[in-house]
Amino acid sequence: MSRKVTDKAVGNRPARHVKTIIIGSGFAGLGLAIRLSQQGRTDYLVLERGSDVGGTWRDNTYPGAACDVPSHLYSYSFALNPNWTRSFSKQGEIQRYIRGVAERYNVLDNHLFDCDVTSARWNNDTSQWEIESSKGRFTADTVVSAVGALCEPALPDIKGINEFEGEIFHSARWNHDADLSGKRVAIIGTGASAIQIVPAIADKVGHLDVYQRTAPWLLPRMDRPYLAPERFAFKHIPGVQRLSRAAIYAARETQVVGLAKLPAIMQGFELLAKAKLQLEIRDPELRKKVTPNFRIGCKRMLISNEYYPALSRDNVDVVTEGIKEVRAGSIVTQDGTEREIDALIVATGFHVTDSPIFETIAGKDGRTLSEVFDEIGQQGYKGSAIANFPNMFFLLGPNVGLGHTSMVFMIESQINYIADALSTVDRLGLRTVEVRREVQDTYNRELQRKLSKSVWNTGGCASWYLDKHGNNTTLWPDFTFEFRRLTKKFDVSAYETTSSAGDRKVVA
Repeated sequence: MSRKVTDKAVGNRPARHVKTIIIGSGFAGLGLAIRLSQQGRTDYLVLERGSDVGGTWRDNTYPGAACDVPSHLYSYSFALNPNWTRSFSKQGEIQRYIRGVAERYNVLDNHLFDCDVTSARWNNDTSQWEIESSKGRFTADTVVSAVGALCEPALPDIKGINEFEGEIFHSARWNHDADLSGKRVAIIGTGASAIQIVPAIADKVGHLDVYQRTAPWLLPRMDRPYLAPERFAFKHIPGVQRLSRAAIYAARETQVVGLAKLPAIMQGFELLAKAKLQLEIRDPELRKKVTPNFRIGCKRMLISNEYYPALSRDNVDVVTEGIKEVRAGSIVTQDGTEREIDALIVATGFHVTDSPIFETIAGKDGRTLSEVFDEIGQQGYKGSAIANFPNMFFLLGPNVGLGHTSMVFMIESQINYIADALSTVDRLGLRTVEVRREVQDTYNRELQRKLSKSVWNTGGCASWYLDKHGNNTTLWPDFTFEFRRLTKKFDVSAYETTSSAGDRKVVA
């Protein structure tokens, strides 16, 4: 791997220059690193704050952690895994897959682990990015942010929570040294992580209080181990695994019609979810507590076969009263009830539209991403570029999230776009590329027009999909193959460019 060192300095310390820096090495950053290597690029570096690749699958090791997208679809198209053991893989198996892909494609030498990026600033004079990190300073011609949306845990703002004297941790920072056996445990939240954690610990703890603000809709989890003949076919019969993957993709893609175009169609899913609720929770009072009051799909649809039965256990209570305060050994709700606990699990999600990383990236006018988003909302162009941030690209940027299928498909689409962008810059001798603000504005007006008809905007719920301006800046409002079409080639004409000589260059 190239390790070009220059005399360039940031502050008083020498900075190492790298042509391309990627921040983060989950599915997105790792995938781009592999593509750059395949293009013959060696002068790139992946800065990863963790000690290994994997991102959210490295960090989320809580009991019951598993994927809600079928295994054969939740993988790189260029690195299919015939050895998946079941239809919905668990965390450990996914992490081993990601690590194995990194080793197979020989990109780990281009990684710098345990490297926390503390700032990235664009220098107008040098037309380069200046990066400060816990492992030193760097300059780069291009920076790609591959920081996922589900990486910064969000802690609830509850009076006294910092005074709690028992075990307390976020679901994404699970404390495996904490013994919950026989303990009185509370979990705050009923999202995707919580519905996996609750069944995994309910039979181990002495008592479990589940604090629910909003009841989620649940669908059946069609999970099972793969039979030996199936695994043999996936591994040895050409085309079988790709055919399985294509069938899963097509079936999942049909949900887009109800989610994004004709929300009334979601009533069919809602009937299925209601039947499941009726069948699995017999107690009328509990059933009333956990029945959602919004249209299915408005919030993330969850899948589980164990959650409702776990809630029905004698040692589990669902608490719907709001939390007033946390004390040294208890939680007090708004009605004055105090419930003693020994441990507190916080499963309250992540900073998505207000990620702390936004405060560390400053563009050409000195404003940070956080300041730009505060003014105009979390907007970008094809989820891959943002006006005011030249030579910077984003994987998993604004409006590329999904509520129905594999994010890896969207990631690979963006990798195509960014890889072609870097090739275009080299081919045309460009020094800078920055998406035109008017192009970005037009793109986002069309996104919001489409989203206005979706279940996410009309389903009667408040969700983390929306920013403080009330806009859905998280999800893609169309078929994923349409996004693949839009990102097939880098459309340089949508960008303001300058040549290597420093003059403005118009490219049609």
